[in-house]
Amino acid sequence: MKTWLISLTAVALILFASWKWLLLPGIERSLNKISVGEPPKIPEQAEALHRSLIVGDLHADSFLWSRDLSKEVNYGHLDLPRARRGNLGMQVFTSVTKSPRGMNLNENSASAGDNITLLAIAQGWPPRTWNSLLERALFHSERATKLQESSPEKFRIVRNAEDLRQILQARQQGASTLAAILGIEGAHPLEGELSNIDRLYEAGFRVMGLQHFFDNELGGSLHGQSGAGLTEFGRSAVQEMDKRSIVIDVAHSSEPVVRDVLALTKRPVIISHTGLKGMCDSPRNISDDLMKEIADQGGLIGIGFWEEAVCDNSPHNIVKTIRYAIDLLGVDHVALGSDYDGTVEVSFDAGDLGILTAEMLSQGFTEEEIRKVMGENMRDFFLKNLPQGD
Repeated sequence: MKTWLISLTAVALILFASWKWLLLPGIERSLNKISVGEPPKIPEQAEALHRSLIVGDLHADSFLWSRDLSKEVNYGHLDLPRARRGNLGMQVFTSVTKSPRGMNLNENSASAGDNITLLAIAQGWPPRTWNSLLERALFHSERATKLQESSPEKFRIVRNAEDLRQILQARQQGASTLAAILGIEGAHPLEGELSNIDRLYEAGFRVMGLQHFFDNELGGSLHGQSGAGLTEFGRSAVQEMDKRSIVIDVAHSSEPVVRDVLALTKRPVIISHTGLKGMCDSPRNISDDLMKEIADQGGLIGIGFWEEAVCDNSPHNIVKTIRYAIDLLGVDHVALGSDYDGTVEVSFDAGDLGILTAEMLSQGFTEEEIRKVMGENMRDFFLKNLPQGD
């Protein structure tokens, strides 16, 4: 009997190890792809410039996955060693809490089955997260907090403008700390309760997307069924976010929602990860005219690295999209919005962000344009629009 129990335990441990170390990485590898091929060698001039930059990115979903971000792996797009190698200094990490089955860019039902529930169970998230979108977001914050506690010199959560200022000053003196700004992708973790804005704020969230791939209590998604603007609850939520200096992200929001937000708030908003309709006529992108309205109100646009946003995810075309955005919106309103680890295929990961600097130089960008787009615009936006202290 004792031998049988030992054998059964051994089999269970082998199965668990196979799932944790082989199957889960395989799942992520199939979803967060990097285009085949060795990254190009960065010319010495471009490398020197890149090392002198403040580099920031408005959108990554890395805490959706179970891997330890303090360690480098050969799959996914972003971890702390790769961030350091790519000179990434600021990153908005968003919490993805619901993804409808059969997800597409054109029309999704809010009642469709949820892929994240299966992922949560498979990755061993706490049972409290299995049926609560709020608890999923809070769990992601807990993971970020644990990473900060275990690697304080490499990773720090930004709660206010002074935190960001201190991290950037330390980086100028040689530190490699990554400034992490926490966000939610779609405000469905509010679960219909305005009081949950406070809970998320206390957990460290300073960016809140309103929708994701489906309509929710706040209003219509760009990929939903209603095409609606803000609901009364959505209007109240936007006003509550404004009171706390939470940055509102209208990526994935319907065009009527975006217009309602712009009319309701005087604070600038972001589209954290997107393309430009005039450059890539994809259902993922809103109209250029509405993009200009966002920029005119002081907003910031993060240019994505994946095909559905830019139609061709090569570095050459991403930089062409950035040029189009600068010409349309002005250089002060353009930033990076990779969507790293967001179940997309990109042509380079966080360790090779210098490829963009090299490509900008190749396409005739000025040094000022490169510095602004690669991170200074993001820095200035968050220093101005984050809570100034709490």
